[in-house]
Amino acid sequence: MKLKDSVVFITGANRGLGLQLAKVALAAGAKKVYGAARDPKTVTLPGVTPVQLDVTNHDEIAAVTREYKDVSVLINNAGIVRAGGILADNALEQARAELETNLIGPMLLSKGFAPTLKANGGGAIVNILSVLAWYSQGPTNTYSMSKSAAWALTNGLRVELATQGTQVVGAHMGYMDTDMTAGYEIDKIKPEEVAKQIFAALAEGKEEVLADDLTRQIKLGINAELPAYIAAARAAA
Repeated sequence: MKLKDSVVFITGANRGLGLQLAKVALAAGAKKVYGAARDPKTVTLPGVTPVQLDVTNHDEIAAVTREYKDVSVLINNAGIVRAGGILADNALEQARAELETNLIGPMLLSKGFAPTLKANGGGAIVNILSVLAWYSQGPTNTYSMSKSAAWALTNGLRVELATQGTQVVGAHMGYMDTDMTAGYEIDKIKPEEVAKQIFAALAEGKEEVLADDLTRQIKLGINAELPAYIAAARAAA
């Protein structure tokens, strides 16, 4: 993917990883960067064009995919996590919220922008995923459900968009130093490092980013005799 003079559309671009992605896109020579957020006034990085978008609002998704016909890179970054497990009293409510934001929004944006990417030479889609797409750990089980589904979405998009030359990148990481992990006293990767890895993958034509040691270990552990996702359940027993 040629990044110089590209046009990048980033959801959740007002803070955290989204903000760092916007910074790296500009540094990579993007001609234009659209920063989408529920409140576009919170997108304040110089050089970024603010866009009103709530990724759970299907009408707003339809509107932006109709309007922004110069986009060559879509980054589905916006996401939420709700604390609680599958058996919690509010499990259905939290699962619906996470699936709407973490899965349905990226699916509709990818579907809506696909013809634009094709018209602009193929382009790329980046989906921000998680190591928790591959295993569950109790308090974030419904979040894991949504990220597993988003991983399947990413794999499906690769197949369906291959003929139009669209590069599809799935970016997995463990704990990242953002608002989402505030209060967790654990090792965290910096969002700017993740952003750099994502744009390096785009430039090199890669399909997957495993951003940190934890993610790489869990990915390898999927194929172990005792897979990581089963080991996690046994450890909780």
